[in-house]
Amino acid sequence: MRYLKLFLLGCLLLAGQIAVAQDYSQYSYESFSRKGDLLRYRLLMPANYDVHKKYPLIVFLHGSGERGTDNNAQLLHGGSLFLEGSIRRQYPAFVLFPQLPPNQTWAPMVFERDSSGKVTRAEFPLDGAPTPPTALLTSLLDSLLATGKIDTKRVYIGGLSLGGMGTFYMISVHPDLFAAAFPICGAGNVKEAYRFAKKVPVWIFHGGDDKIVPVEASRAYNAQLKSLGAEVKYTEYPGVGHNSWDHVFQEPDLLPWLFGHSK
Repeated sequence: MRYLKLFLLGCLLLAGQIAVAQDYSQYSYESFSRKGDLLRYRLLMPANYDVHKKYPLIVFLHGSGERGTDNNAQLLHGGSLFLEGSIRRQYPAFVLFPQLPPNQTWAPMVFERDSSGKVTRAEFPLDGAPTPPTALLTSLLDSLLATGKIDTKRVYIGGLSLGGMGTFYMISVHPDLFAAAFPICGAGNVKEAYRFAKKVPVWIFHGGDDKIVPVEASRAYNAQLKSLGAEVKYTEYPGVGHNSWDHVFQEPDLLPWLFGHSK
């Protein structure tokens, strides 16, 4: 599938943003390492945590502008949502925000460019090796699930922009792991949607005037998944640009829909 204007250059405009306005101290600072590679992440415990219970897990993948090594910027978009008291009480869960190192991606990507350097084609291969951070994330999820603290039938994933692409990638290569997913202004390998179509319900979001990740990417996924008989919801915000996540986080039905699914 061709994307004449992709996220890469525009997302760089978001670089340098730091999550400073919100107190994120309830998210613990954590890291996970394997064979010399390191994945930093923040983890929110369920409210009124009971060691005798198992809880759902929400994984949220950030966008290009929040990459780094501070283990903080990834909370800029979405981190405050899961701190809201009413949400924590109604939907107690572990919430995981991993952080990509600089210049890394959640999903493997291959670009073709014209003589001016403009991206004219993007591919999202699924059968090769994952990116190093995503390989670490997969191992981290295996480790967390092995603790016995997570309800393995209620593992959810979402993400925005670069993280939306990572969301499509993760549910494509690990369709048996996730109970539901919500990719925001993402893109991916639409032809391979059959891998998760009958296994992972998806709610796709995109801004209709997105100049960074073309809305056609999400429209194509929606059409393909419908043709495959999948459980899919699609919300497009007319006139909204790349920051469609601001609208998503205000969707009153998002968390009821998400937590309404189980493997």
